[in-house]
Amino acid sequence: MALRSHALLPRQYDHQKVLATTVDAWGRALWLICPDAELQPSSFGRPYPQPRTRPYDALLVINSGGTVREQLLRGVSLRVTRLDALPNGRFVLEGSGDAGEHNAQIYGPDGRRRRIFAMGRAVEYLMADRRHHVWSAYFDEGVYIDPISAAGLVRWDSGGNQQWGYTPPEGIEYIDTVYAFNVDDGVAWASYYPTFPLLEARTDGQIRLRRTPVVAPAGMAVHDKQIVMLGGNRQPDRLHRCRMTEHEALLIEKACLTLPNGAPLKRYARPIGRGRHLYLRGASLRQWYVMVI
Repeated sequence: MALRSHALLPRQYDHQKVLATTVDAWGRALWLICPDAELQPSSFGRPYPQPRTRPYDALLVINSGGTVREQLLRGVSLRVTRLDALPNGRFVLEGSGDAGEHNAQIYGPDGRRRRIFAMGRAVEYLMADRRHHVWSAYFDEGVYIDPISAAGLVRWDSGGNQQWGYTPPEGIEYIDTVYAFNVDDGVAWASYYPTFPLLEARTDGQIRLRRTPVVAPAGMAVHDKQIVMLGGNRQPDRLHRCRMTEHEALLIEKACLTLPNGAPLKRYARPIGRGRHLYLRGASLRQWYVMVI
């Protein structure tokens, strides 16, 4: 199965430093650019862009089906690592900054900051839906030391108020690190270490856990009773198509995911699952691909 090209950052931004990128709940590709940034070396891999001064004005580039527009966000005080779009033209940013634990900011449609709040440490995923819900999922470095991150999965309203945190049922392992994540309207799906159950968490309070045949998946797409899990079992390009029953996800078939030209899919950044869509990018921050089930 081949990926399709979804969105590309236009060439006029080639010389700009991209701080963060995602695909939002409306299928729009977002790139947050700092016009005044420099590359800083990292002990964990590739250099990362660092704003020279803070606060700074950031440029948000939005690609909606090939139509590109810009939005200026004023007075950003974070080194942003994650972002997403909220309803009513708003945006949420997460990163590190001078405000200590207050590592998340909400911006209004006028590009001005409306709120700053603490989202917890070691955020692995930040994703919002179209119904004013925001989900944050965490990895172990936050789970074991931060009271917000300790739940492993937290839901907020679109104003930055915490509404819910995951508590596993009796006899089920707690979240150490969320490996794969998918958010659709009113529901989040997660596969987490150490036992990698499939967690279905709905905003009406319903929680369901299912057994799956996939250990440590990287991403997933969900539609009705069908789920396709990418990676896992030490096969990063393998797709596992499953049918969900009440208590488990039953493997139906396997396939190999490739790039649009048929080339092997070797390395990719953290996938973004949006219902039946799974968005991927490689080392470049500028190109997004999509798989739809």
